[in-house]
Order: sequence, then structure tokens, then C-alpha cells
Amino acid sequence: MNDRITLSRRGFLAGTTVIGGAALLSACVGTGGAAGGGGASGALTLQSSLSDPAPKAALASVVKSYKGKVTLNTVAIEQFRAQLSTYLTSSAPPDVLTWYAGSVANDYASKDLLLDVSDLWKSGGACANFPPALKALSTAASGKQIFVPTNYYWWGIFHKKSAFAEWGITQPKTWDEFLAVCDKLKSKGISPLTMGTGSTPWVASGWFDYLDLRVNGATFHRELLAGKHSFDSTEVRNVMKHYAEILPFIDPNAPSYSWQEAVTPLVQNKSAMYLIGAFVTQSVPTEQVDDIDFFSVPTIDSSIPSAEEAPTDGYFASAKTGNKKGTLDLLAYLAAPKTQQDFIATSKSSNLPTSPDVNTSGFSPLVQKGVKLLAETKEITQFFNRDSSDALQTTADTALTKFMAQPGDVSSILKDWQTAAEKVWKA
Repeated sequence: MNDRITLSRRGFLAGTTVIGGAALLSACVGTGGAAGGGGASGALTLQSSLSDPAPKAALASVVKSYKGKVTLNTVAIEQFRAQLSTYLTSSAPPDVLTWYAGSVANDYASKDLLLDVSDLWKSGGACANFPPALKALSTAASGKQIFVPTNYYWWGIFHKKSAFAEWGITQPKTWDEFLAVCDKLKSKGISPLTMGTGSTPWVASGWFDYLDLRVNGATFHRELLAGKHSFDSTEVRNVMKHYAEILPFIDPNAPSYSWQEAVTPLVQNKSAMYLIGAFVTQSVPTEQVDDIDFFSVPTIDSSIPSAEEAPTDGYFASAKTGNKKGTLDLLAYLAAPKTQQDFIATSKSSNLPTSPDVNTSGFSPLVQKGVKLLAETKEITQFFNRDSSDALQTTADTALTKFMAQPGDVSSILKDWQTAAEKVWKA
């Protein structure tokens, strides 16, 4: 979903080690990777939405270690969300702001409200060796980079290794293999898929996003959520045909579960698989965490480039900053490997570092597999509401939960979805 989810260390980052030693400080703006940062003259303001205790304290700690003058203002996330536009359009906006990559950042960039941070992505810059998919996610329509990603997490189909072994199941690579696995599990009296759409209907969007990525590709998916295609289209109807194929395999209790409650049948071996974000481990009993594995949603069309959902957090900066050099230096510090490692370790976050230079050798095998997945994929999207808006998420919740209950009404559901989406786009 759209808000940061923090976990206990036992559930995710067990064994994480903090990198020791600071990188040498470069004299060039945009390469300041040292603990302590660049310390450009002129006080800066960092407006933060990280109001939960652990990430709030973690950001305060890394900011304190920066040698420049930074005033950190923390605002509750929903208040921050409501006031973000006001922050950026004011006569004296904050220099740097926490937020998400994707549609919101791109919208502000199109209005010339965000600082061009392309220097950080050039050779020698703090983000120069970040994965290409992250660079694409941080690039506005103008071709300029306007975002600095510092942490993200992955989605996948999670399952228990011991259960798969007991049932004689191996991870499928293609859609046909996946459906065959589901058939085999159902024949054993096991619900192949768990899901929690009761109080958390947004979970249903995970399957929609991935099926659209596998059938139509990341470019179409982004354009669809931006209003450039219709939900009542041949492409989306094709997506829903594949969605209909998995409906018989979903736990019939899914409409009564929250996403957390849907974990229970998984850990009890009553359901086999769960498409969800890596934050799922916070609801897995301690003694079973090491038994959790995942695989990516299988390929449907081999001609479509690989794409993964990876909600991405980080920073953008105001185009009106009075201290561009200092702002870029602060962003470079926040993107530096040691800063990322310190923040993730201190905040006990489920998120992964975006810098490939962070030492992940102390991470669990599950986390290392997630790092590898995101580093190798061709495209990164986020989640339905992050690639569109919270308002459009509501239209998806209505459409998809109705579809799950009444798949035969897909034509009218897609027409209604498009009508509701058009109201959002015109608002």
C-alpha cells in the first residue's frame, strides 16, 4: 500500500549488519556519500511524513549526523499528504521533502515545482549506480530526474518451503504451470491462494497490477492509471480473463479477512500461497519466518519485459530552494550507502536499500532474494494507488471486490469502473 510499514527486527531484518566506516567526502556536489555529509553553508529545511516513532527517530538520527544545518519538521502522514501541495506552492517551501516516487512526484514536476536532481544520477553522483529501473521511476516526462529513492520493498507470491516440499510442489515459472499447481493443491483439499479483502480491499489490486504487467506491460499499466487508456478496453478485459482463472483457487473466506488475518491459513498449511508485499512477515510466527519463501508472478507473455511492484520511498526537493548546492548535498547524503543502512537498521523497516553498495551480506536469504529480484527486473511499478491516486484506488476496490463476487458481470463492472475513474481524473 502507500504508507510505510515497519516490522520487528525478528520478522525481517534479522542478522542485518551496519556498515562501518564513512566514505570519503567528495568535493563535487552530488557525490557526498560520507557520514556527516557535505555541510554546504546555509540552513536547510527537511519536511518529513515519517511520524511513526521508529522511522521518525531513525531519520532524526541520520539528520543529526549530517554536518550541515538542517531543521527537521515531522508531520503526521495524512496531514502531510493533505498539505503537500501547499508546501510546494508556498513562497518559502521546505528545501527537501519525504515522499514517494511515481505519479505524485511526476505531477509536481510537470508544474515545475520540483528541483532537477539529474546531477545526482550522472557518473560519480550519489545515485549513479542505482538500478536502471529505479532511475526510470525517478524520471519525469521531461527526461530529468526529480526524485531520490532511498528504500523500497517488493511484492511476490509468498509460501512456506516446508509445505511445498510436503505437497510435492515446486515454484512455477509460467502461468500454465502456476494454474497446474493450483489445480494440484485444490485436489488435495488445500486452498491454493489466500487473500484478505475484507477490511483491506486494496489487496485485490495486487493481482490486477501484476496481471496487467504480465499481459500488457509496464508502459500500458502506467498509462492506464494515468487515464490514457480505458478500464473498459480489450486490454483490460484480457487481464480480467486471467484474473477469472484464479478466482476458483482463492480461499472462500477471503472477503472476511484483513490482509493480516489472511496470513493465518497460510501458516497453518490450509492455504498455500499469498500475493502480498514483503511486509507479510510481520504476521508470520517467529518460528516460521525462516520457512517463508517467494516467487514472482509467473510469465504470461514472454515478449513482455519483466516488471515488479516495488513501492519506493525517498525524497524530492523544491525548485524554489534558495540553496541548491546544499540541497543536492543533503540529498546525496541521504542516498549514501551508510545513511541508507543506518536508517533501515534503526527504523526496523521492512524496506530494502536502493543503493547496490549497501552490504546486504547480513540480511536473511529471503531479503537477499528480494534485493536480487528488484535489481534484475527491467521495470519497476509501485502499487495501484501510488501509480495513480488514493481516489482511483477506491474505484479499484469497488470494481475488483465486485468482480471477485460476480465475475460474470465483468462487462458492466468495467464500464462502471471507467465511469468512476473518469470522475477522478476530471476532479
